[in-house]
Amino acid sequence: MKRIWFYPLALAALFLMTVPVTSQDQQREPFRVEVEAINVLVSVRDEKSGKFVTDLSPSDFHIVEEGVLQQITNFAQQTNLPLSIALAVDTSSSVKLKLEFEKEAALDFLYAVMRPTDRALLLEFDSGVTLLHDFTSDANDLVREIKNLKAGGGTSLYDAIYLICEQKMLEEASGRKVLVILSDGADVTSHHTYEQALDMAYRAEVTIFGISTTRFGADIDHEGDNALKQLVENTGGHAYFPFSTKDLTKAFQAINEELRSQYNVAYISTNKIRDGKFREIKVDVTKPDIRVRHRKGYFARPVTATSTGD
Repeated sequence: MKRIWFYPLALAALFLMTVPVTSQDQQREPFRVEVEAINVLVSVRDEKSGKFVTDLSPSDFHIVEEGVLQQITNFAQQTNLPLSIALAVDTSSSVKLKLEFEKEAALDFLYAVMRPTDRALLLEFDSGVTLLHDFTSDANDLVREIKNLKAGGGTSLYDAIYLICEQKMLEEASGRKVLVILSDGADVTSHHTYEQALDMAYRAEVTIFGISTTRFGADIDHEGDNALKQLVENTGGHAYFPFSTKDLTKAFQAINEELRSQYNVAYISTNKIRDGKFREIKVDVTKPDIRVRHRKGYFARPVTATSTGD
């Protein structure tokens, strides 16, 4: 079984490995950039009932980029669109008493959410970040790794988000890209910052869901909870703060329900300049008493560069 280890001391070497080397001839070679549709996954919930709304049509949606109304070019309910799921489990020393409950809930989630067309991988993070199992379509492949999880070390949450988005979700994942984080505390040992982690999640177009176990048995606020909540909501996801193991299972069930209730709203930006800058997106639904959640924007990076020759 392939294992890839990411540790803080190795980050410098990792960055060097990922920097492309370009010759002078390659730099001079002209290219043209093709236009790509922007896909935005949208979750819509009725504010009164709390239930997801799954019977909307394209005419119910308005999408705006940097203040400019965009034309929807593709629209679909994403009930059956394949998922690429990264499950990230915090195994720092502070989770020791909760880890068995977390493992059981994670196993139930994978069995419930995965269908034959979906893929999932598993990573753990403490002082470092470890890819325990690469993408697989069989939840059983991940069972042994989850059962063998052990607690110890610090908490490198931002490193985990940055590295898994950069190394796996950016290029290797397809369909709807989802990162589910199970953690109990604030980041204390990462070399990457909150901003860098969020930036990479945007670039990889990943929706993040967070489950924090800091409130297990104690109704208190935690400094790390606010950062986790803000981070996941910026990507269009949601943060859960279960009070008990029963609530932990409910949180996983809620994520599963949302993943099967989303819409995909696509458009081709009226701004044709792919300048690499961040562009803010706003999606509205014309129906009353509706709450909409989606990622806050994207980076307009060139998608393909095709040589024109001499």
